[in-house]
Amino acid sequence: MTQSAPVISAKNVWKIFGQDPQAYLAKMPAGHSFDDIRADGYIAGVKDVSIDVSRGEMLVIMGLSGSGKSTLVRCFSRLHDITGGTIEVEGQDIMALSEKDLIDLRRNKMGMVFQSFGLLPHRTVLENVAFPLEMRGQDRHARRERAMEVIKLVGLEGREDYFPRELSGGQQQRVGIARSLAIEPDIWFLDEPFSALDPLIRREMQDEFLRLQAMLGKTIVFITHDFDEALRLADRIAIMKDGAVEQCDTPDQIVLNPATEYVRKFTEEIDKARVVKAKVLAQADQTGKGEAVDANATMHDLARLLVNDKRTMIPVADGGTGLGAMSRQAALDVLLGAD
Repeated sequence: MTQSAPVISAKNVWKIFGQDPQAYLAKMPAGHSFDDIRADGYIAGVKDVSIDVSRGEMLVIMGLSGSGKSTLVRCFSRLHDITGGTIEVEGQDIMALSEKDLIDLRRNKMGMVFQSFGLLPHRTVLENVAFPLEMRGQDRHARRERAMEVIKLVGLEGREDYFPRELSGGQQQRVGIARSLAIEPDIWFLDEPFSALDPLIRREMQDEFLRLQAMLGKTIVFITHDFDEALRLADRIAIMKDGAVEQCDTPDQIVLNPATEYVRKFTEEIDKARVVKAKVLAQADQTGKGEAVDANATMHDLARLLVNDKRTMIPVADGGTGLGAMSRQAALDVLLGAD
């Protein structure tokens, strides 16, 4: 991930549903709660959210049903017009775009995958994947060639002439992913794409998704209500409640330092040892003796070493570059639980 200007930048974004939301927001008292707003006859789908998404980052947005996560992502693509604040996509204020420019942005920059596969039942896999290219006006040979590329990429080569009814749920979801990739989007929005799949297929799709992201390096906003899925996929996690972001941070920091009681409840059943990596515990101003551990190893990966090692400080390195050293006691506290 680079530290360049964010691809998506949301500042103080509100999305209020009701009779006259702009007028209501303009006169709404400062500090009005979600319940206060509801008592006034409105719903705060998104409540004063400020968040940036970096190029190549996978931001996972999670929360319970009704927390606002899907509404926020629809604001990012202006499927919902926001009530207040600003959203910029690659430096463009999307609320200032004309209808034509907005359609061009979605067609050329954005890919979307939703929980419902939305496949066209009377079209083959190849025809479904090529459909957005057809809508773009691309010639038949070019769109077939591109469709075949992404069909192969998602592991469906040999099934291009199948109809959706002839595919499993996981295969249908792969078609949906391939279709969204066909336009070569810079930004990829995925709204609970695996939630309808059984656990084994879901795990396989997560593996496939991580493989694709490693190859393609897309900027991704991924919605889920599954914390384990979020921990597995995310560079950062944003946890939402009542339209607001309670905390946005790396998976390590979310489980180590929950910012609110609500976030703490999300993390209390999580095995922190499977999430926290050595680089998070490394102290740059500390040194240690002996062989360094891998910065990306979790405390679970290092369990045997931590139990048997007698060093007070253990060096941590990332690809040969020293990051400092981590306290063995701090690592054991994560592994075994602090007293």
